[in-house]
Amino acid sequence: MNDAKELRFLMITELFLPTKGGTAVSFDDDFRRLGGKEVHIVTADVPGAVEFDRTHPNSVHRLALKRSPWLKPESLLIYAKLFLTSLWLALRHRAVAVFAGRALPEGFVAWAVGRLTGRPVLIYAHGEELTGWGRGRKFQAMCFALGHADWVLSNSDFTRDLLIDLIGVAPERIAVIYPTVDEKRFQPAAPSRDLRASIGLGDHQKLILSVGRLQRRKGFDNVIRSLPLLLRQGVDVHYALIGIGEDWHHLRELAAEFGVADRVHLLGHVSYEDLPRWYNTCDLFAMPNRDIEGDTEGFGLVYLEAGACEKPVLAGLAGGTGSAVVDGVTGLRVDGENLEAIQHAIARLLQDPALANEMGRKARERVRANFTHERRVGELRDLVENNS
Repeated sequence: MNDAKELRFLMITELFLPTKGGTAVSFDDDFRRLGGKEVHIVTADVPGAVEFDRTHPNSVHRLALKRSPWLKPESLLIYAKLFLTSLWLALRHRAVAVFAGRALPEGFVAWAVGRLTGRPVLIYAHGEELTGWGRGRKFQAMCFALGHADWVLSNSDFTRDLLIDLIGVAPERIAVIYPTVDEKRFQPAAPSRDLRASIGLGDHQKLILSVGRLQRRKGFDNVIRSLPLLLRQGVDVHYALIGIGEDWHHLRELAAEFGVADRVHLLGHVSYEDLPRWYNTCDLFAMPNRDIEGDTEGFGLVYLEAGACEKPVLAGLAGGTGSAVVDGVTGLRVDGENLEAIQHAIARLLQDPALANEMGRKARERVRANFTHERRVGELRDLVENNS
């Protein structure tokens, strides 16, 4: 048990690379560092998976996980496939612990596998999924899975409070395991002239960057609404958004409505190599998130990525962003519903380079001190070793 490579883990998750998103990236980071081929990942079959898995250090098992409208519940086949495959792998490879990417469906399956094999169960909790199920059967199933896990891995203090107050998880079974960022991949570098040129950005113009799924709660729409106010204030600024999502057309139409279509650049996906370059090309990272009918931001890994590149960030007050952004130190947190507050914060950071640079410097220091892969993986390994 003292050799990390000897630990045989089973991870059950619908979200895993090459699926886009911070959660998928985080899981990939965790398990490629926790071990090699003795670590087994049960996940969804997605486009690009064959090529991605070919060189992956872990053993990745892909399943066609599609909901069936003719079944009640529609996810019944997903549960069955995950359970049968995971149980077989746990028994065949004698897994020492069973991880689940979320409470549903993975956590419920992990609980069943863990109890049948006598292995500890660890379920990740991200925050936003805890408040989105209402109070019906799915909510009850989620509470059951989280309440019967040996450990619930909370990504923030906000999520920890939700687990205790809303779900009823015992505090002593919650481990706050903060997300991490690769400080070597995301590090300060000179702005990339080719990226600036690709969106028609001049040398002296400012650039706001956002990265994430294009969802209303992220607050990207309010950044767009703030652009005319900033321009009238004399801030010559452009706005680039990296990501896809249901708000794509809404954001494009909003930019046209507010007369800033030529300054808003919806970039979609960018390459693995270009993402750190975009962070370094911007002057400010902004995601002034807000809570919309219980849909909220559990942490915000993108704030750490920007901070690792020594960029100041703008975050909302909702959800768990307070664990990612220290207000007034590594960036600013404002009410994501308050357009005036968003505009004022953006102007403050763009018009005061000394303040922005100092916040960026402190942000990278905080990432290196508190959010490294080595620290997170060590904490995960300790939890398993203490429960095996």
